Amino acid sequence: MARVHSSEGHFMSRQRFSVNLPSISTGLRAAWREGYSLLDLRKDVMAGLTVGTVAVPLSMALAIATGVPPQHGLYTAIVAGAIIALTGGARFNVSGPTAAFIVILFPIVQQYGLGGLLIASMMAGIILMILGITRMGRLIEYVPYPVVLGFTAGIAVVIAVLQIPDFLGLSVGQLGEHFVENLGRIVTSLPTLNPLEFGIGAFSLVVMLLWPRLHMPVPAPLVGLVVGAIAAYGANQWFGSADTPAVETIASRFTWEGNGETGTGIPPIAPSFVAPWLLPGPDGEPLELSFELIRALLGPAFAIAMLGAIESLLCAVVSDGLTKTKHDPNAELVGQGLGNIIAPLFGGITATAAIARTATNIRSGARSPIAAVVHSVVVLLAVIVLAGLLGLVPMAALAALLFIIAWNMSEARHFLHTMRSAPPGDVVILVICFGLTVLFDMVLAVAVGMGLAAALFIRRMTLLTTTDRIEVENHPAINGLPSEVAVYEINGPLFFGVAEKALTSLHLVDPKVRIVIIDMHDVPSMDGTAIVALRSLIDEMHRESVALILAGLPTRIIVKLRRAGIRKTAGMLTFCRDLPRARLVALHWQKAKTE
Repeated sequence: MARVHSSEGHFMSRQRFSVNLPSISTGLRAAWREGYSLLDLRKDVMAGLTVGTVAVPLSMALAIATGVPPQHGLYTAIVAGAIIALTGGARFNVSGPTAAFIVILFPIVQQYGLGGLLIASMMAGIILMILGITRMGRLIEYVPYPVVLGFTAGIAVVIAVLQIPDFLGLSVGQLGEHFVENLGRIVTSLPTLNPLEFGIGAFSLVVMLLWPRLHMPVPAPLVGLVVGAIAAYGANQWFGSADTPAVETIASRFTWEGNGETGTGIPPIAPSFVAPWLLPGPDGEPLELSFELIRALLGPAFAIAMLGAIESLLCAVVSDGLTKTKHDPNAELVGQGLGNIIAPLFGGITATAAIARTATNIRSGARSPIAAVVHSVVVLLAVIVLAGLLGLVPMAALAALLFIIAWNMSEARHFLHTMRSAPPGDVVILVICFGLTVLFDMVLAVAVGMGLAAALFIRRMTLLTTTDRIEVENHPAINGLPSEVAVYEINGPLFFGVAEKALTSLHLVDPKVRIVIIDMHDVPSMDGTAIVALRSLIDEMHRESVALILAGLPTRIIVKLRRAGIRKTAGMLTFCRDLPRARLVALHWQKAKTE
């Protein structure tokens, strides 16, 4: 079969259309091509041990903040973490549950239960795969920084507020979906503050904040949760009982049932296959898989997929900057899609690349995606061997950990710096995205933010496109033209935001002008609106018996105009490659008119 090579570098058949699918496992193959030795394997194992140690408490905390039992966060790190590492396009990304998803997943759990969340995650995985297969991996380049900063800071605020009840030991009951309502319930429940829970939470928070200053190799989250668990164990022994613990822990809040056994805390069982639609819905009963349920979850699934794409590709960009490597964005989206399709079948919730864990992975000396696979194995061993000890972790200490995550995620310094130094339009977008994320939801914030950013971009581009009349006697290329010929130049793209303004400004004031030359060599593009406006200008000039010469247009735009029906007309409309040629044509037409 004969083939040609397109300008984009994709092979295309003359006889049929073919889709160029992105390769998977590009991160793994990139490391292998560079030469992978036993020393590299050792570095990956050590990095994986470090990241896995960090991932265990984070995965539990993020699952609980989402509204599901902690083991589902651990299952996510185990299953999705390994699959995405082996199939994705980023060499150093470490995937698992992340804080950014809490504001999206928490309402899904409230409305549809754990089963609904896992189904939505699978649907999001399918969307991510479609984005990767259709080569939409450059998506991140089209999300303006004020939008990203606004919704991430808003998410951080929501996460922090949701942790206040556990940190203070408040009796608030089940929180709802709306920030203002939840904040009101928290404020009214402040009199129920538990001094022991607050003390343990504050102690754990201080330890996690101060531990990095000692420059010890043990991760601060692990140390903070260990000391918090020791303090909680002592408080429960002295002040509590088996039925009413003085300090709430993972074991006292969560129960599990599996393999014919029951228990509290985290089950010491490896992830096993389970159909998500058989898991509990909002009423505790198994979901009934139906078209109505799928349709209801389509919106949340799309939101999950969009945030997952942004988060993963942002993480890959950060890791590229730290390691001087290059990721494959389309393969990364395919890998993220596979991970989110398979993980829910083993009890895992939504996964995406985690910037903090990825940075830890790189700083720990990782050489390939094998480090992320080792991280998943470490989490698996922790579930099987340390489940009982993990159940001793107090909820207040997990809340303290999430406070730190929320603070780091907020990028408060960048937020304030942007507020002070960015142009007013960007500040407005930042504030609106932040406010909408906090008061409503992230999907609305991103949609409105993107709309405002697009409007701001159009306004700025409008200011760049100008139309000016050229003084003939001062321009050597057109010198000597008679007064009946007027010359204009248009600079900048012609699209729906500027076309009318740019072309209507060509309105002739001098009734003696019979020929108009428009220099368009600085017009890089024209959209449909501009073509319609140009046609209207041509029709108006024809009615007034004024001839038009378009000079300097690229061939591709001329072809586009011809397809729209704008063609050469003898003595009235033509295209010239430059101003000197347009000058000769104008003189010829002027001579013909006078004869």
